[in-house]
Amino acid sequence: MYFDYMMEKEQKDKAEEVTSFLKLPVYTREGKYVGHVKNVFLDVEEKKVSSLLVTNTNPSLIEGSVDVSVPYRWVNAVCDIVILSNFPDKVATRKNEEESENPENQESEIDMIE
Repeated sequence: MYFDYMMEKEQKDKAEEVTSFLKLPVYTREGKYVGHVKNVFLDVEEKKVSSLLVTNTNPSLIEGSVDVSVPYRWVNAVCDIVILSNFPDKVATRKNEEESENPENQESEIDMIE
């Protein structure tokens, strides 16, 4: 019975640790603001954090200020903020990348229902 209690306590502590990431500001190693942690993705089989979903992103780093998923292996430190060891100088959206490759194909990604 004591063992079961300790296992439940350990699982609860781990859950609290994961939720402590939420809303933390995220910065590059150079001190550039990236955004805030919106969600944490877990690799259940490996029992580890796989990535962080970052929202309210910096438009000077991320085109269109879209949410981005950052691999957890890029995280250098976590305390009151998250510091990334790696982050691209500029992140472009796929749509804009495709338009620059095929300028004649300017179709919208949204399908219209009639």
